[in-house]
Amino acid sequence: MNINVEDNKMELNGRDDLKRPLLEPSDSVCVTIPEPVDKLEKKRTVMFKIGNIKCASCVTSIESVLGEINGVESVSVSPIHGHAAIEYVPKLVNPKLIKETIEDAGFPVKEFSEQQIAVCRLRIKGMACTSCSESLERALKFLDGVKKAVVGLALEEAKVHFDPNITDSDRIIEAIEDAGFGADLLSSGNEANKVHLKLEGVSSVEDMNTIKSYLESAIGVNHVEMDLEEKRATVNYDPDFTGPRSIIEAVQEVAHGSYKASLYIPPRQRETEQHHEINNYRNQFLLSCLFSVPLFIFSMVLPMLPPFGDWLEYKIYNMFTVGLLLRWVLCTPVQFIVGRSVTILSFDVSIRFYKGSYHALRLKSANMDVLVAMGTNAAYFYSVYVAIKSLSSDTFKGQDFFETSAMLISFILLGKYLEVLAKGKTSDALAKLTDLAPDSACLLILDDDGNVLSEVAISTQLIQRNDIIKIIPGEKVPVDGIVIDGQSYVNESMITGEAQPIAKKPGDKVIGGTMNENGCLLVKATHVGSETALSQIVQLVEAAQLARAPIQKIADRISRFFVPAIVLTAFITWLGWLIPGVIGIYPKHWIPKGMDKFELALQFGISVLVVACPCALGLATPTAVMVATGKGASLGVLIKGGNALEKAHKVKAIVFDKTGTLTVGKPEVVNVMLFSSVSMEDFCDVAIAAEANSQHPIAKAFLEHARKLRQKIESNRQSNNQHVTEAKDFEVHPGTGVSGKVGDKMVLVGNKRLMQTYNVTVGPEIEGYISEHEQQARTCVLVSIDGKIAGAFAVTDPVKPEAKNVILYLHSMGISSIMVTGDNWATATAIAKEVGIEKVIAEMDPIGKADRIKDLQIRGLTVAMVGDGINDSPALVAADVGMAIGAGTDVAIEAADIVLIKSNLEDVVTAIDLSRKTISRIWLNYVWALGYNILGVPVAAGILYPFTGVRLPPWLAGACMAASSLSVVCSSLLLQSYRKSWVFQDTKRGHSHCSKST
Repeated sequence: MNINVEDNKMELNGRDDLKRPLLEPSDSVCVTIPEPVDKLEKKRTVMFKIGNIKCASCVTSIESVLGEINGVESVSVSPIHGHAAIEYVPKLVNPKLIKETIEDAGFPVKEFSEQQIAVCRLRIKGMACTSCSESLERALKFLDGVKKAVVGLALEEAKVHFDPNITDSDRIIEAIEDAGFGADLLSSGNEANKVHLKLEGVSSVEDMNTIKSYLESAIGVNHVEMDLEEKRATVNYDPDFTGPRSIIEAVQEVAHGSYKASLYIPPRQRETEQHHEINNYRNQFLLSCLFSVPLFIFSMVLPMLPPFGDWLEYKIYNMFTVGLLLRWVLCTPVQFIVGRSVTILSFDVSIRFYKGSYHALRLKSANMDVLVAMGTNAAYFYSVYVAIKSLSSDTFKGQDFFETSAMLISFILLGKYLEVLAKGKTSDALAKLTDLAPDSACLLILDDDGNVLSEVAISTQLIQRNDIIKIIPGEKVPVDGIVIDGQSYVNESMITGEAQPIAKKPGDKVIGGTMNENGCLLVKATHVGSETALSQIVQLVEAAQLARAPIQKIADRISRFFVPAIVLTAFITWLGWLIPGVIGIYPKHWIPKGMDKFELALQFGISVLVVACPCALGLATPTAVMVATGKGASLGVLIKGGNALEKAHKVKAIVFDKTGTLTVGKPEVVNVMLFSSVSMEDFCDVAIAAEANSQHPIAKAFLEHARKLRQKIESNRQSNNQHVTEAKDFEVHPGTGVSGKVGDKMVLVGNKRLMQTYNVTVGPEIEGYISEHEQQARTCVLVSIDGKIAGAFAVTDPVKPEAKNVILYLHSMGISSIMVTGDNWATATAIAKEVGIEKVIAEMDPIGKADRIKDLQIRGLTVAMVGDGINDSPALVAADVGMAIGAGTDVAIEAADIVLIKSNLEDVVTAIDLSRKTISRIWLNYVWALGYNILGVPVAAGILYPFTGVRLPPWLAGACMAASSLSVVCSSLLLQSYRKSWVFQDTKRGHSHCSKST
């Protein structure tokens, strides 16, 4: 594609992807839509269990009837087991029709299943501690069709994998609600490839069905959901075949333009739910204060002031006083209205602690709600007993605890309000990533000849693959793409963490969400929707924050017996104070004025119930993992979950690949030598043909050098004859080189081991050449033609400037470094010596690298592997922690546990250091949470009372409990202030050193 901005002309090299105007918005702005990249629909496979198959003719019959169905691509039937695998095109046929066709042919289909598992993400409401998340997970796993369920306490989300043929998201939500929790669907399937539309001209169910049927018949549309009440449509599509603008146009084509559609951007549900939850707890707390503050004054303050105290003690009937009546009246709304999840504006009333405790007990688990419900109810209903007894007796003198119940609920609500505020900040990094993409972009409109007609601002969500986007200085890149015209510097720090702007020219890739600094760029969109690097990063971080770290099992084990143990302790505390009081073991002056032995014992028991905090234990790990993964993402270090985070802190040995990891990864040919009578021209032609299909960096370097050399030869001859024969029977030999036939010649291009494998003699002269260059850390590649060495070339790949200091710093962290490479021993040893690595393993193929890692693991070492994520996949999988370095936009490398977007080795240290600090923070959280309970429960039980006279009233115990959870969340938030623990200085001058940062 050629673009001339000055002439306003674009040449599309025969393509007309961007020429057809398909959408005319109401403001008469023309918007173009690319044709589908490929007209062929993606295929799926369905599996059947077929009965009555007796012989080969039965198989032939089935294959024959299925072969007549339009859309069935292939059929494979096993006559022995009766299994059939049918590949089909979803837009042309469906599994149900295939099943009916087989049955019509006389063969019963006993069962069938499509090879597909659906995934949905849900927002969970009402979880208080680890017991909640565990009980919900169990409930989901018992649901038919659910294959896997993961519930994140801190994230307040669940991710459920299920068979769509058995269940669906609605049934999953019902199961969650039956378990006592609220649920909202966040996404089902690939949310990033969904477009939400606002419909006009729709007034009935028939209109909705008409639009739905039309859209479902469109190429690339996977699923359509309609909402008549809101007049909206949600369309799930495949970006390979269609896009948002094509879908909008399709709606406007229905019924000759009777309907209109526009893009609808729904509010981000997570932020909306968090805002709602914060407001909800705030409103509850403020409402409770309307009653609990006056109640506190009537209970604690006014009785100490003579005029008011006398008035409050005025007896209405028998021993029933004005003060008791006021306390009862003020406490009851807090206990039974504010204690329910009241939203003042919407009056959405649902029982809070009671409902939570009921469902927890029904699921055979116990949580914080159980403790709160027991504590507040014990205080309230005993106080009611005191009130009724006072009405019926003129001699009864009992102490009520109405203020205890009300103030306890108020303090818990205050703690929850502060906790959700703090928890919201744990996902700040993810929210910032989501906000990086700009809201709009400048789309170029072309005519049929490729002329630039105009520019139009469109929503980023309307960009489709192959669109041409204009990006002026100061604007953000909307989606991933390739620069086709213009030069500029792009700031990628927000995605990769790279501080310096990166120069961009035609052919270079740009990442959505990055900032164009000083030049105008024309970019062709290559990745949209879920394919963009930004979307993949967000999805990866969300998955990481939902995944549980192994260290979380500590809290899970404790939570199983925590609440029952606290209830038992509270009961023992009550008996432990009541019985000695009744039989007179402790002196009477220990009993506060206005109380009796029973009431003192009851207060201690209630304090034990409400001071205990299982929430702090449950939040210790997930909040730290959330903050750490978000912080890592902002630094260009993508950690795939708590498991990878925890393993990384145990690493004692790191295995480095050489090319592209320790070295820059851009080899250059520095010398070419011929060892036969073949001409340089023929040598280049043969080598180019043999290496043309290789993806190895050295092969690419030689191809570039050989082509330049070839051009130079032709220019000297003033001729233009650069035709190169294509290699046949091309074969890659991992770790050694390639082979193939060029014309009638057998050609080998590779190292000495490849030559030895094919019995090609490597003479003394060639050995000397190899030795000379290998001592200079160069790699020698030999070229053999028909069994004889024709020539060789030496390649150098400079060591990364930070490599030596990284190895030195890792050593100071107690981590040994090992280099494993497929290169020869001499070159590998020279590189290792330059960077400071003592142990070298050379001449290893990819499988051999994985075996060496296993050898290290057998010795008891936790091993990390740092490689490029492609050639090193077996080693990355074999390692305890696989780190793919230099991933760039390919952030979804499956083999890696940690993805380093940049090619900077400093990020290896950052990943290890961040994991160590995170695990340390988690242990600190556990120490605080356990220490609080270990110390708080005995104090609440009155262990200090006999010696100091100090006791912990229930309302104050509740305040301490709320503060415990809040302190754990705030402790995890301190990870947001993480900074790299080291810096490089003067690296460009060649005398860099590493040092601790302050």
